[in-house]
Amino acid sequence: MQALRTGWDFFQNEILGMKWLGRLIGRAVEACGLDPAGRVGGSICFFFYDVIKIMLLLGVLIFVISYIQSYFPPERTKKILGRFHGLGADCVAALLGTVTPFCSCSSIPLFMGFTSAGLPLGVTFSFLISSPMVDLGSLVLLMSIFGWKVAAIYVVLGLVIAVAGGTLIEKLHLEDQVEEFIRRGRAIEAPQEELHCRDRMQYAWRQVVSTAKKVAPYVLVGVGIGAVIHNWIPEAWIVQLLGTGNPFAVILATIAGIPMYADIFGTIPIAEALLAKGAQLGVVLSFMMAVTTLSLPSMILLRKAVKPKLLGIFIGICAIGIVLVGYVFNAMQALLI
Repeated sequence: MQALRTGWDFFQNEILGMKWLGRLIGRAVEACGLDPAGRVGGSICFFFYDVIKIMLLLGVLIFVISYIQSYFPPERTKKILGRFHGLGADCVAALLGTVTPFCSCSSIPLFMGFTSAGLPLGVTFSFLISSPMVDLGSLVLLMSIFGWKVAAIYVVLGLVIAVAGGTLIEKLHLEDQVEEFIRRGRAIEAPQEELHCRDRMQYAWRQVVSTAKKVAPYVLVGVGIGAVIHNWIPEAWIVQLLGTGNPFAVILATIAGIPMYADIFGTIPIAEALLAKGAQLGVVLSFMMAVTTLSLPSMILLRKAVKPKLLGIFIGICAIGIVLVGYVFNAMQALLI
């Protein structure tokens, strides 16, 4: 048992967490005459460590996920979802969302395509919620920073929100709240090309390059903000605003995340810095969920496909779910980390 724990700790710290990289960057900063524990040296260490770690993990994750995803093109995904009904269909849609490494704005066109193909509205909304909020990439990155318990519970609760949201929307019979051009649209049945292993690897590599180009600016901005928070903002400020003394911190973090636009790879460095400064775990995770699921640009895009009533219900379901998740994590924080 001790050997198993030692092996897991090594995997957690040195493979996922890349602590070796932090030590290497720390020595390089020292060689330049800076103190890695000081504000300037610490900011440099934080920035280069998180950027390199996230981009390396991102490259590996996107390659693996995209290779798997090559077996599930949109037409095949529609056929799979069409075989299920009711709660089972919502669960399958939420799970399929976990293997799509998309931000919310990238998920919306797929949502529109699925809806046009005639899939039930609850199924498409379960996919729309889970795709940006929960994916395999977020699971691995969360494990590298917060540990496997936090990562696993985050993913499970995200899936619960997706399934519950889709089920509720299905029960409300809001099909008339989808814009007319979506409801009258019909997906074109395209022949499925059989890909060989080499084709799938080439596809996966193209996805890595494409995703890295899109994500890199948000990672750089997110890590930059995280470095400032981690090394320049007094800990007392964070504790006072987002610590246990503020019962409304989860709600505040959820609202603060809405105007931003990024995916989980850009928000994790900010969450990591906030947590290190004394913010509650539920607060930082609610912030991450709000940014990835309810960002203002994605809501503007979604408004093109659905009417205000359905958009409002979607936002309300996600916001209530995110706030509840935040308070659950706050209550469990002492047990998780």
